[in-house]
Amino acid sequence: MPRPAAFASQRPVPADAPEPLPEPERDALRLEVVMGALSDPLRMRIVRTLLLESDEFDHACGWFGLDRPKSSLTHHFRTLREAGLIRQRQYGLERRSHVRIEDLEARFPGLLAVVADSRE
Repeated sequence: MPRPAAFASQRPVPADAPEPLPEPERDALRLEVVMGALSDPLRMRIVRTLLLESDEFDHACGWFGLDRPKSSLTHHFRTLREAGLIRQRQYGLERRSHVRIEDLEARFPGLLAVVADSRE
């Protein structure tokens, strides 16, 4: 299984990055909520893609190439953010996301390695 340091999305926050949208604090992350968010195959794919293929600090919805209505994608990304799996920032009209690696590894060690190693 990959180690957290090997995840592609672990990059420093750019100096000009907007503040994150509301999300649960690290200590408030709950395993049942995180697992519930990951129970949807599309959401699992989003997190896995961010972990393994991210080539920038964060990514807009269009980067994933998902053939879903915008309203559906908004729902899935909001579910991931509210569960504490991803952090989103508003850049003008688009929201960009990345995985909260440090917070998730601190609360649930090894969980992201399992997600990264999962197969669709």
